[in-house]
Amino acid sequence: MRSPFPAAINHLLAREPWARDKLARHAGKVAVFDAGAIAVRLKIAADGMVQAAAQDEGPSVTIRARLSDLPLIAQNREQAFSYVQIEGDADFANTISQLTQSLRWEAEEDLAKLIGDVPAVRVVGGVKAAIGAARATQQKLAENLAEYFLEENPMLVRPRTVADFSAEVNRLRDDVERLAKRIERMKGSR
Repeated sequence: MRSPFPAAINHLLAREPWARDKLARHAGKVAVFDAGAIAVRLKIAADGMVQAAAQDEGPSVTIRARLSDLPLIAQNREQAFSYVQIEGDADFANTISQLTQSLRWEAEEDLAKLIGDVPAVRVVGGVKAAIGAARATQQKLAENLAEYFLEENPMLVRPRTVADFSAEVNRLRDDVERLAKRIERMKGSR
């Protein structure tokens, strides 16, 4: 089975000559993106496009991420490289980092080729609105659950309450120690 990753990346690169020029400087190098269960091996072609790399081709750079961090990486591409470990060619890794921050998929443009400009704008706008509504609903649900578990059915405790309780326990411990020392002194003076 052929990997869809090279085709998707090449689709983005096809519209960005500057990005292909940056990658062409690394022609022949292999980048491995390893997320544990998923590993993608890509080789840079002379024209700056990518192709699937063979298993026997040693990587120039390996970028490792935990599978659980992939949603965080997708959500905040500017901070993506703070979630990964990089081994190998630092210049090549830096180029990849710059491209991941700069390349964007223009869904409207691709959809317009299929259904026209106006419907594409409306479809993409509708999808963005649906995603925004889902995020707002998720946020409200989280806030409501937190309020329920804090106020109505206390299963959670506010951090400030825990800090206050800890301070009171420490104060009580100190008071008990002082009282024990006073009792010892009183016993000794008899």
